[in-house]
Amino acid sequence: MYQALYRKWRPKTFDEVCGQDHITSILKYEVENAKFSHAYLFCGSRGTGKTTCAKILAKAINCLNPENGNPCGKCEACISIEKGTVTDVLEMDAASNNGVDNIRDIRDEVVYAPSNLKNRVYIIDEVHMLSTSAFNALLKTLEEPPEHAVFVLATTEIQKLPATIISRCQRFDFRRISSEVLKNRLLYISSKEGIEIDEKAALLLARQAQGGMRDAISLLELCAGSRQKITEELVYEALGASGRDEMASVIRAVADKDYDALFKAVGDAVKSSKDLSVFWQELISVYRDLLIIKTSKNPKEYLDLTDSEEEVLLSLASRFSPETLSYHCAMLEEALLTMQKSNTIKRIVAEMTLVRMCDARLNTGAEAILERIAALENKLKNLDSLTANAEAIPAVSSEPTKVTPDKNTRRVPVFEDNENFREDFPVKKNTPNNQARLLKPYRNRAEVIEKLNSYNPMIAPFFKDAGWYTDSDGNIVLKFKNEFSIENIKNFGGDEDFRKALLSVGNSAVNNKSILYEVVSDKNDKDIIDEIIGAADDES
Repeated sequence: MYQALYRKWRPKTFDEVCGQDHITSILKYEVENAKFSHAYLFCGSRGTGKTTCAKILAKAINCLNPENGNPCGKCEACISIEKGTVTDVLEMDAASNNGVDNIRDIRDEVVYAPSNLKNRVYIIDEVHMLSTSAFNALLKTLEEPPEHAVFVLATTEIQKLPATIISRCQRFDFRRISSEVLKNRLLYISSKEGIEIDEKAALLLARQAQGGMRDAISLLELCAGSRQKITEELVYEALGASGRDEMASVIRAVADKDYDALFKAVGDAVKSSKDLSVFWQELISVYRDLLIIKTSKNPKEYLDLTDSEEEVLLSLASRFSPETLSYHCAMLEEALLTMQKSNTIKRIVAEMTLVRMCDARLNTGAEAILERIAALENKLKNLDSLTANAEAIPAVSSEPTKVTPDKNTRRVPVFEDNENFREDFPVKKNTPNNQARLLKPYRNRAEVIEKLNSYNPMIAPFFKDAGWYTDSDGNIVLKFKNEFSIENIKNFGGDEDFRKALLSVGNSAVNNKSILYEVVSDKNDKDIIDEIIGAADDES
């Protein structure tokens, strides 16, 4: 009768268990010195060897001729346990036997001495599935069992176990098995089974298994069903997955804002009958690698990549900031949750998410704003000097005038009945044209606009549409798109109301020499900060 490969190649001794040396070494010592515990708790993800080690332990503590802590596999006890014909080793699945009556049966029979073996062993798999009453029934027996009884509890969800159960057991945490160990095991099994496989294909299968030996061997058996040499292409085809090269091309298209390439990538995935959720999970995995490369001092320690893959990801990571990668990961995760809820709109969700990832302005969320601010900060860091791209202050006359001598800077006169201000709007004194200034965003823009709207709703929209800055001298600089806005502010008394609004939010430094009204000479003059501030104000 045919037997699945993962069952056929299940380890028979502790030495054959892969990737769990920190556990098997202790168990071998305890068996060899007859100092084993009365209760063990094996916890860890699926396919890492919990049940296998439990069965090996059951044989080892009953073996008539143990060899360095391993069961010999030849004595009557080992053979009977391996065949499952002995009644002194009970393996129970708590997922289907989780009631209090099942535990009471164990409690009632545990007092009897073993019939054939030295010790009676109870293996309870998926123990976290037991009911509360079943746990309570197990407590006393687990704490003080008879000398001939040993309990081995196995679980994938340790957090669901009561603390009273955990404290009564010797706990072992099974780790996910590394891809290198899985690959070597697959190559060994393949050589024994006569399966032809590339080393790269074995590594790919190991990665897809995500640290589980059982999953890795099952995937190997799946690919071997084709009865041809297992290559990377065959693995991708059998699993319905995409290669890292394809994922790299998608991320490169996001960086280039190549929308056609993105739509084509999603379309190809759909036409090839691939599950878009799998496609999406692979994309998230590559983004995770990029984030590690971008933030870690020693990324090789946390990544499992070939030299060629590492080179490609290093090139991609250089095109993104950590903030951008974090923003993209959040969007990918949100999209994956949406895909899992509805199968009918997976393609739409994928396409719309990729488009939004290309341009943060399409998303007004907090993470998108942070990403745009990070882009601005990066832009400022790359300036050769503070004065390289600074805007020179135009030379103007210091004499009072009601006409602006330069089209880029206008001085707005106030009304004669306003006794608190000078007749004309003040400007800065003459500054040489080669002297530059650095403009910073005005912080309380939204509060001032709110106050201004209550004072004079006619002119508030013009101020809201302007860019707000402060220069190195503390002056408030307002940049308007055209002269029409400034003329309307003048005609509707906006200057006076604007000053009142500034004072009402605590800007006590406002005086006759604090505000400059300017017209943006070029529509491309609008800096990224204008967009960031505008988006933030719209949200508020």
